[in-house]
Amino acid sequence: MKNNVLRSRRRSRLGFTLVELLLVLVILGILAALVLPKFTGRTEQARTTAAQTQIATFGTALDAFEVDTGSYPRGQEGLSQLIVAPSDVTNWRGPYLKSDIPLDPWGKPYIYEFPGRVNPTGYDIRSTGPDGQAGTADDIVNARVSAR
Repeated sequence: MKNNVLRSRRRSRLGFTLVELLLVLVILGILAALVLPKFTGRTEQARTTAAQTQIATFGTALDAFEVDTGSYPRGQEGLSQLIVAPSDVTNWRGPYLKSDIPLDPWGKPYIYEFPGRVNPTGYDIRSTGPDGQAGTADDIVNARVSAR
């Protein structure tokens, strides 16, 4: 009889109790609630930085285009003129970008305007940002005024 009691006690000591498991789950839930919001904020910050970097790359290519041709590309398809020579432009020495025009980090196309609204003497390049709507507060636009 003593052996049976010892065996049953050993078996119950081998595993975790339901209370112990619930306590661990509660602690993990609290940690997740504290840590996850910090990482999601970093994701949006990284996307915003990526869009700013890509806009700066476009700016360098557009400035080279302007030096060669005497003007920035015109029309809504202006960024594509950095890769494929437009028929009405002379002295084009491109392509000015190594690859196709990428989408912004949120999967939307960049918006190019010449002359710009923000930069009336130059161009605007805009990402519509996280909400995907042009003209809202989260838009990412080249900030410098382009010399012409």
